[in-house]
Formats: sequence, C-alpha cells, structure tokens
Amino acid sequence: MRYIADLHTHSTASDGQYSPTQLMELAKEIGIEVLALTDHDTLDGLDEAVRIGAAAGMTVLRGVELGAEEHKNLHILGYAFSSETPNIAKLCAGKREQREVRNRRMIDFLREKGLDITLQEVVEQAGGQVIGRPHFARVLEKKGYVSSVREAFDRYLDTKEYEKIREARIPARVCVETIKADGGKVSLAHPYQLGYSDDALRELVGRLKDYGLDAIECYYPKHTPEQTAFYLQLAREFDLHATGGSDFHGERIKPDVRLSRVELELDWLI
Repeated sequence: MRYIADLHTHSTASDGQYSPTQLMELAKEIGIEVLALTDHDTLDGLDEAVRIGAAAGMTVLRGVELGAEEHKNLHILGYAFSSETPNIAKLCAGKREQREVRNRRMIDFLREKGLDITLQEVVEQAGGQVIGRPHFARVLEKKGYVSSVREAFDRYLDTKEYEKIREARIPARVCVETIKADGGKVSLAHPYQLGYSDDALRELVGRLKDYGLDAIECYYPKHTPEQTAFYLQLAREFDLHATGGSDFHGERIKPDVRLSRVELELDWLI
C-alpha cells in the first residue's frame, strides 16, 4: 500500500526547531499520513511524537539517525523499532557522553577564533534539548559574531577544523546491526552527500546490504532527477526498498527545506 510520507525529520529532541508535538501538527496540516521522527543519536522525542501523531490520525514511526565513522556524511536511518530498544538506547547514551566532551572542546575552539561565548549560554539556548551545533550557532548569531545560523555553520561549525573536534562516530556496520538487533529497519540517508562516484556508491551499498541494510533514501529534496533515478536503480539491483524524506529541521535551521509529501510503498515498514 502507498502512503503520503516523510521519513526523515528532526525535532527539539536533537537539533530541530519544533517540538515533537509541533512537528506532528505541521505534518497533519499538509496531509502527511506516515511520518518518521529521526533525531540525531537520541530517542527522547519518540514517545511524545507517537502519542500526538496517533491522536491526530497519523502513523508515526519510531526512528533515529546515526552518523557512521567512515564518512562525515554517511548517516544511517533506523525505523520502526519497538519502544523497548536496549541496544539503540545504549548506543545513544554513549553518544550523549561523547557529545558533552565535544561541547567543551567546541567552546575552546570558538574562543581560539576570538568568539567569546560560554557553555552556559549554549545550555540556556538549548532550553533542555540535547545540545547540538544549531544551539552554538544561535548564540553566535545573538552575540553578533555572525549574521545567520547558516553563516555560523559555513564559517565555524561545518568546516574541516570542526571535524577534528567533533564527537567520535561508530562504524556503519555497528549502526546497522544495532538497529536490526532491536527489530528495526535500516535505510541509507541522503546518498548524494557522500559525493561518491557511481561505482564507489554501489560498493558501499553492497557492503551495507551485507550488514542488513533494508532501503535507500532515494527521494530527498537535494537529489537531482538523475541521482534519484540512479538510487532507484541501486535499490532494484540490491533488492532494497526506496524511502524518502525532507530532513526537515525547521526554517530557522534549514530555511530552504520544508516537510515533504513523498508517495511511498510502505507495507514492509508499517
């Protein structure tokens, strides 16, 4: 059966602009039938999202987005695991501890650049959320060091220098196998961001398939028609499903990204 879906979204549980409740309300307004909340390295917003989504007549899939160590843009999306997730929860707890170390390093990194901000200012900006780079960016914007969140990322928070201090990531195999161990399904996120040649991407998809990959995120706002066609071809070659989503964070975080309405066959996932 086909559904109108967005299987890649973020909330204030990680680095999104809207709370899980607000995200569900936005999705309902534009007619999304199935939504996956896939916050970075955390499951904190899922219970709220499932509850509010169900009350609104939507199907909400429990999800997560994990960064793999092999490439800064190699991200693994996990879907449809149950509320009991001992393996994913343990992995996310470890990532949270690493992120706290990263946050302190980030303050030192920015101060070396002549940017006088404190961790307390970032904590207050986060307002109880898991601290992410957008919170650092908003503090930099408020203090006049940059004119926008986008500028903060371009100049400081998404650079080769930042890569040296970011938290450690885990192998793609561990990402996939951890999600599968808790009964979830796995999709390769936004493959265009890897910048791989067709042959290199085909080799990666083959390896991930061996680990347990179920799908490729074929439909994504930044994919060209040619890229989408190639990713669909890879999905057929490796007997994988096609997923799609917006990677929505909110207009303050990603001004050019809105929630998507992708028509997908999802019997394998729901």
